[in-house]
Amino acid sequence: MSNEEYFQINRENWNRRTELHLQSDWYRHEAFRQGETSLKEIELEILGDVGGQSILHLQCHFGQDTISLARMGARAVGVDFSDRAIDEARRLADELGVEARFVCCNVYDAASLISERFDRVFVSYGAIGWLPDLQAWARLVAGFLRPGGQLVLVEFHPFIWTFDDDFRELRYDYCSAAPIIEEQQGSYGNPTATAPIRSVGWNHGLGKVVSCALEAGLQLQSLQEFDYSPYACFSHAVEAQPGRFRIEHIAPRIPMVYALTARKLAE
Repeated sequence: MSNEEYFQINRENWNRRTELHLQSDWYRHEAFRQGETSLKEIELEILGDVGGQSILHLQCHFGQDTISLARMGARAVGVDFSDRAIDEARRLADELGVEARFVCCNVYDAASLISERFDRVFVSYGAIGWLPDLQAWARLVAGFLRPGGQLVLVEFHPFIWTFDDDFRELRYDYCSAAPIIEEQQGSYGNPTATAPIRSVGWNHGLGKVVSCALEAGLQLQSLQEFDYSPYACFSHAVEAQPGRFRIEHIAPRIPMVYALTARKLAE
């Protein structure tokens, strides 16, 4: 299949997931409406005070993190290729009276619709695994940053994606560039749903992520690895500490999340 066919499968995937996620409370909809942030401890510590900053949030789903950034005082723009998710993001921002802009497009096409540059590009949790070409993504990020601007990437660790869904055996190749085509019932945000969802993903190793950022002209500032996930989105995940989920039967502990920051040098 071509990349366009992969994108179409994943667009349908995320339109379906959006419906499932809006029907569940995995995203804590009511608490969010009452002012709770959707951002987690890891990214909040990295981002710090974002007041007055311009932030582009790539692959924003239905906009909770984008709106959270706007609530913190940022001028936030969210991008996602799911039209159903972007419709909900715009509706939610209007409902809450938050000034956040949302653009519906494939992330690779974002530069044709967004002309400004940003202080930060923010990408988080389950995002880059849907992208076949990480070099093009890194160039896109660099193009959106003003000189001195920063990429903040908080993502699930690629080692996680080498396991089977039950975390009993290693199934997928860490180093392979081949697409991973799957069909599953429901979604992490609504696991009891019975609707089958087909998806296509890619596992990008940590070295590849760093190399692509450097090749795009970004200067690495920090790279951290965490032995927990802030989300209970994996099989056998238990809350070892408040807001920190680990796979209960795996010992010693494994890296589950990483956070990368990189600065764009002056042009």
